[in-house]
Amino acid sequence: MERLRQARYSFNLTLFATGMSFLVSLVGAGLLLSGKTSEGTVTTTGGIVASVRCTKLAKEANDRLDKILVELNDAD
Repeated sequence: MERLRQARYSFNLTLFATGMSFLVSLVGAGLLLSGKTSEGTVTTTGGIVASVRCTKLAKEANDRLDKILVELNDAD
């Protein structure tokens, strides 16, 4: 049950981080379009890095759950 709770939290965190990354990317795109290239690049890069890290965290949690499910099926 603890693994399922952790996986749910990881999924929710990933969903939140992806949404925030999207917003940060929009701000970065706005800065790029307004001619403030360096600030836009930094903002966009920061959003992408955060999203990639959280996605990796959620994938690891899902992989652990898949492994547990295989073990449970083998035990039956």
